[in-house]
Amino acid sequence: MTLAEAADQNAPERTESHPTGDEAPASEGVFTHRQILVVLSGLMLGTFLASLDEMIVATAIRTIADDLDGYAMQAWVTTAYLVTATLATPLYGKLSDMYGRKPFYLAAVTIFVAGSLLCTLAQSMYMLAAFRAIQGLGAGGLLALGLAILGDIVAPADRAKYQGYFLAVFGSSAVLGPVLGGVLAGQDVIAGITGWRWVFLVNVPIGAFTLAVVWKVLNLPKTRRSGVRIDWWGTAALVVGLVPLLVVAEQGRIWGWGSSRSIACYVVGAVGVCVFVLVERRMRDAAVIPLRMFRNSTYALGVVISIVVGAAMFGAIALLPQYLQVVQGSSPTLAGFQMLPMMLGTATGSILSGQLIARTGSYRIYPLIGAATLTVGAFLLHYVTADSPLALVMAGMAIIGFGLGNLMQPLTLAIQNSLPPQDMGVSTASATFFRQIGGTLGVAVFLSILFAQLTPNITGALHSAAADPAFRQTVIDSLHSDNPTDAALAAGLVSGDTSAAAEVLDDSSVIQQLSPVLSKPFKVGFAESMSAVFLGVTVMSLIGLVLVAFWKEVPLRTGGGLAAAAAERDRRD
Repeated sequence: MTLAEAADQNAPERTESHPTGDEAPASEGVFTHRQILVVLSGLMLGTFLASLDEMIVATAIRTIADDLDGYAMQAWVTTAYLVTATLATPLYGKLSDMYGRKPFYLAAVTIFVAGSLLCTLAQSMYMLAAFRAIQGLGAGGLLALGLAILGDIVAPADRAKYQGYFLAVFGSSAVLGPVLGGVLAGQDVIAGITGWRWVFLVNVPIGAFTLAVVWKVLNLPKTRRSGVRIDWWGTAALVVGLVPLLVVAEQGRIWGWGSSRSIACYVVGAVGVCVFVLVERRMRDAAVIPLRMFRNSTYALGVVISIVVGAAMFGAIALLPQYLQVVQGSSPTLAGFQMLPMMLGTATGSILSGQLIARTGSYRIYPLIGAATLTVGAFLLHYVTADSPLALVMAGMAIIGFGLGNLMQPLTLAIQNSLPPQDMGVSTASATFFRQIGGTLGVAVFLSILFAQLTPNITGALHSAAADPAFRQTVIDSLHSDNPTDAALAAGLVSGDTSAAAEVLDDSSVIQQLSPVLSKPFKVGFAESMSAVFLGVTVMSLIGLVLVAFWKEVPLRTGGGLAAAAAERDRRD
């Protein structure tokens, strides 16, 4: 019998008065299993809203950019969303610790829906980037606050079981998102509205329903800390420090890492981060990310592990669909389905580790298993070639997913458990914040490795293919081909011009337009480049494994954050 169930049996009047979560629980902060599931339904809807949108937009962005005549601007649409979502995350955590979770969770949903509606009305890529930034302001609070609320109402020993539901939401959105995005973006008009605009418009009814559910079921004790200042100066310094660093992480490959614009971003970002640290030191407990938390070795090392794991995780997730589409020839929709083994592996690892943590009360072994498995999976994908069977690639995905499932959940749990209950919001939000930072840096580094290798590898593969008589004959035959892409490439190869390799950097769909024989060198070059990237992911995962090996376990608390905070107040009184 859990603590929540025991308390529920000893307080029948309280349970009968609000069995569905319609009223706030008692001040002790103890929730029944049924009440937890009701609250969880609202939190999962919020998580689904944000994760589904990200997957849909990623699939439809090229169609959107073509319609708005801004193909070169599509990276800024992603960057705007990423920057505001990342920056808003720690602020949501801090403010919710001060004034309660519900108003800020409702605000996050409202802002996200408003941003989605504005995106529907965008007439240019500049407008779309600005409206996506508004969306990001809402998205920053959805996942971080969802996990913080779960930490408030569920004891750490039982929390891992419920966190598995969040990963299930991610898995379903990862499969449904590309399919829905492809379908919507592929329609010229739906109900008198341009097809791609439904990519954002679909969020409005989902968001409205989420808002209604959360308003109804999310009833927590009201929180208000008196005499606590809001760290606006720290927030401003964080914006000045992180915006240029996140922008250069996204744009540095295009600008050039040593260009004047990149250097300006480095300098402004470094100054902003230094000012942020000074402000946080002066603000003490009122800081948006209190520096005292880093004196806790479990939290501090957990943050570093979050950055490393985020880099490896987002690097793999960003690159695998590219391999599936470029080398395997899958459509974006099919690639979404082919990513299913990774999501199933993540769900399996999460559910298994969650159940075992609930039974044993110990989480130490699961991050070790997760980091080791992630390393093995990434190393296996390092050996994938252009001729590798899809089953082998899917096996590597499943192994990586299983490793992430054993890593992500215990990692969040340990960080939440390492700090006092009153820091639940800021500890959870900071874990998400640093994982996003790691993910952004990881994707930037791994994409840079990919594109640095791509042109020489494709050029080398074309030179090797030229030694094959069958390939040479195909090139000669293609000079008069009805396929203009084949004819253009053949003419370039005959004249000794291998600049076609560079075209892949701008439009990888060229590969799918070529005949199988002519496309083979391009696929070989891309697969060789991916091999180098996954070797980098392997090294990153191995660093994470070493860090986890030095991570000390802190015994899990026996009550949720609200219950623990109430007990602490009783002791003081």
